Amino acid sequence: MSELILPIGPQPIRPEGPKTAGQTEAPEKSFKDVLKESIDKVNALQKEADSAQAALATGKTDNVAEVFTAVRKAELAFETLMQIRNKLVDAFDEIQRMRI
Repeated sequence: MSELILPIGPQPIRPEGPKTAGQTEAPEKSFKDVLKESIDKVNALQKEADSAQAALATGKTDNVAEVFTAVRKAELAFETLMQIRNKLVDAFDEIQRMRI
């Protein structure tokens, strides 16, 4: 169960060199798509943690460390998503105050 954990938050901007004639530009994802993918990843981690806890409770596994790791990954992903949500709400409130 050694998976690569990908960050949920904003991805770093990578400078690109000049485009060649045969090179096509990759389509950019919208903010909505990135946010939806992040929510889906958090949901998948939560489901994985739930199934790991159920397997431990029913005796299907005795690997407590694996269960703990799955639960902790889900917790951290959820906390990160909540922080992103809080920042978005703060930004929206700030924009609303600027309009007044």
